[in-house]
Amino acid sequence: MKLHITITLGLFFFLVATPVCADIYMYLDSDGILHFTNTPTSSNYKLYIKEKPRKLPGAEGLTSRFDHLISEAAHTSGVSFSLIKAMIRVESNFDSEAVSRKGALGLMQIMPENLEAFNIGDPFDPRENILGGSLYLQRLMKRYDGKLPLALAAYNAGPTIVDSYGYIPPIEETENYVKKVMKFYYVFQEDEK
Repeated sequence: MKLHITITLGLFFFLVATPVCADIYMYLDSDGILHFTNTPTSSNYKLYIKEKPRKLPGAEGLTSRFDHLISEAAHTSGVSFSLIKAMIRVESNFDSEAVSRKGALGLMQIMPENLEAFNIGDPFDPRENILGGSLYLQRLMKRYDGKLPLALAAYNAGPTIVDSYGYIPPIEETENYVKKVMKFYYVFQEDEK
């Protein structure tokens, strides 16, 4: 049990030291193991540390390159500017030519089979890609009644998988994706202020 607490505390202090921050929640389970997260999955988690997001050092030049297109997509889709920007950061790190191992394309990593549905003729055109990805997220937000973590999980793993679980599926890639997007979302919201 001491090993679990040591590892958990080590992970906690690593997360606190990273430049991207969010509120930290804690849960003590029936075995006496402490669990920490920035995205609580149940009401058992209680707020442990309230953190104010910090800006990313040296990221302004990289991250502002597509701001005018993100603003247009935010206006068209009704999805938050900071959220779209966070997704682009996590999906492609602002590389408009990105291609994932699974074949996802462009800034928002749109799968080829979805290009037509989102009216994307050229997935490497930043404007088309951002607008298409934003409209897709808008649909997912409606589908999941505004529950952002579920919409993000569906964007990553697909709505069929999220529907089958009814919550963020226990897929490490998807869980990490939701956490990363939420962290950058908070950072970019702070940048907008």
